[in-house]
Amino acid sequence: MRLGPMNQRGFTLIELMVVIVILGILAGLIIPRIMGRPEEARRMKARVQIESIETALKLYKLDNGSYPSTEQGLEALVEAPSVGQLPRAWRDGGYLEKGRVPKDPWDNEFIYLSPGVNSDFDLISYGADGEPGGEGNDKDINNWELE
Repeated sequence: MRLGPMNQRGFTLIELMVVIVILGILAGLIIPRIMGRPEEARRMKARVQIESIETALKLYKLDNGSYPSTEQGLEALVEAPSVGQLPRAWRDGGYLEKGRVPKDPWDNEFIYLSPGVNSDFDLISYGADGEPGGEGNDKDINNWELE
């Protein structure tokens, strides 16, 4: 008794074509939605980066009694400042995990002001256009506006 190849059944050409058509329809519906989200993802990443830098700035203040000045900038979080009010207890290794100040998702520097106009310090990403102000994807992302 032989049960080998006779009991094996494969897909027919019509079944394969139906699967390909279904996958094509799904791709046509899903891909346009995914393609419109890169800028939204960049804006979310900028918010997360600002919150991370805010945390590092607060740790710096806990150790040293004040935030770095505008002149010292965010570099004070990775390298002990040598100008302005020198920190009294700067943490070995700095305050940012990777030992460097990140750039925003559009490869621009974050703007740091201390004392800030809106809070103790202002931390700003100018968005996709890299210029102050703007609407939509070009709108600035500011630490005092984050929830």
